Amino acid sequence: MPRARSRYAPDRGLTGRMVTTMFLIGLLYVVFVGVLLAALQGSWPIILVIAGGLFIAQFWFSDRIAAYGMGAREVTPEEAPELHGAIDRICALADMPKPRVAISRSDVPNAFATGRSEKTALVCATTGLLRRLEPAELEGVLAHEMSHVAHRDVAVMTIASFLGVLAGIITRVALWGGFARTRPGNDPAGILLLLIPLISAVVYAISFLLTRLLSRYRELSADRAAALLTGRPSALSSALTKVSGQMARIPTEDLRKAEPYNAFYFVPAFSSKESLGRLFSSHPTLERRLDQLARISADLSR
Repeated sequence: MPRARSRYAPDRGLTGRMVTTMFLIGLLYVVFVGVLLAALQGSWPIILVIAGGLFIAQFWFSDRIAAYGMGAREVTPEEAPELHGAIDRICALADMPKPRVAISRSDVPNAFATGRSEKTALVCATTGLLRRLEPAELEGVLAHEMSHVAHRDVAVMTIASFLGVLAGIITRVALWGGFARTRPGNDPAGILLLLIPLISAVVYAISFLLTRLLSRYRELSADRAAALLTGRPSALSSALTKVSGQMARIPTEDLRKAEPYNAFYFVPAFSSKESLGRLFSSHPTLERRLDQLARISADLSR
């Protein structure tokens, strides 16, 4: 028999947004591949094989690639008893199987979760986070990350980002001249080949916006679910404030290394105040997250 759902509060808003995002991304993917097939009729088998292969690789290996890129190393209970103990308590509260536990040796105070399902899930905390947070604050952060696993939005974000990655690659190839060598004149095939970079750029932009909108909502959903599960929204608020405040003290080089993985992190890392990443951030503002937690705390106190 299938295992019962976890005790994390369900979020119909998140579920609806995930379904809508996947539908729109899927529709965009079909249109995108269709345009490529129409433009490169003689190469359609190669296009289908490459697109299918990239999709399978993205789905099966992207979480491992992300974990490797962020320096995650699995640890045993003997190596990290405090971290394992906190995750054990959250699993007991949520009635969830225990994920793999990892530590990233980075002074950037953060945490993240990856995995296609509960069986393949990995929850990682950085050494900077473990050193700075109190036990209750750490549990709040880990409960936040575990909610991503319970709601399966990590897998959805992984799949949803695939088309943007593919479109971005094709756009770069086109800029390097890959599609520029086409026949002159008014030949329809040549015109269509010239349109591919433009179509790829539009697809990338739409995919980027869809994943950003979903990402911001899922972070609010994870904060809410973690606060309700632990019953201590103030601890999560304290962790958010402390981690966000400490980011300014982290060396710029370390922040730049962390920026590409912001969509996975508990709190985004920006290397400068003028960074464009702030404008298109994968996370809601700190003020919005704290306001939500304050409302939850007031509701729980009643």
